[in-house]
Amino acid sequence: MSIIVTIIVGFIVGLIARAIMPGNQAMGWIMTTILGIVGSLVASYGGAALGLYPAGSPVGWIASIIGAIVVLFLYGLVTKKG
Repeated sequence: MSIIVTIIVGFIVGLIARAIMPGNQAMGWIMTTILGIVGSLVASYGGAALGLYPAGSPVGWIASIIGAIVVLFLYGLVTKKG
């Protein structure tokens, strides 16, 4: 997969994850893209390593969004100002 496709998919996954996650996530489009890319990588390698689904299957999109939501949650915990 080329780097441009990875960035576009990461941005789309990051936007969907931010839309699903409740609350206000104050981050720009670059952080949204990084969030989506990291979530997709975590879900892709994690799901393949556990044997949950083969690489390139449609369930990978759903797993990528779930992975991005988890990364977004962890990001919120780390950057939380209290």
